[in-house]
Amino acid sequence: MRVLLVDDHALVRSGLRAVLGTTDDCEVVGEAATGEAAVSLVPTLRPDVVVMDLSMPGAGGVEATRQVRTLLPSVRVLVVTTFSDDHRVRAALAAGATGYLLKDAAPDDVVAAVRAAARDETPIDPRVARALLPGAAAGAAADRGPELPPRERDVLVRIARGMSNRQIGTELGIAERTVKVHVGSLFRRIGVADRTSAALWARDHGW
Repeated sequence: MRVLLVDDHALVRSGLRAVLGTTDDCEVVGEAATGEAAVSLVPTLRPDVVVMDLSMPGAGGVEATRQVRTLLPSVRVLVVTTFSDDHRVRAALAAGATGYLLKDAAPDDVVAAVRAAARDETPIDPRVARALLPGAAAGAAADRGPELPPRERDVLVRIARGMSNRQIGTELGIAERTVKVHVGSLFRRIGVADRTSAALWARDHGW
């Protein structure tokens, strides 16, 4: 996996490079200290995953994420930041971020999140996921959207938790290929094209 590190603190970039350097499947191909620099590097470096901070001089991480995804739709952006408030999380995901991690995450969790992002999964820090999900009372009052078959409801809830198809299959006791069928049907039913949009839809509709 080709990884681009974007953070205005050299010490943070150095730490991330050291963590990813312990793996056999990750190669840090570049670093950037600003969102603008990241956007300029992406077409040349063509990373698989961009590890993106949110608070930087100039164009912040949200706008940089939006531009990076526009330039190279195949790239996956993993936000790694100190902010866990709902507003920033929603803005980053809406801009096209694949996952969202906090900077105090364990090194193994960072590596796992980069790998998950490269697989087009949705690694979300559990503390951030709790901020996204509505409370029980809010969920009861929310517009639940179209009627979903029971199995698609099960899959949707687990997508919102950031689980991969394999993890969903293991938890539900069904084959991974069966999960893929349910995911495709679910996406068509609720009108989304990817897992991040499905997770946001689940949050907005009280799932």
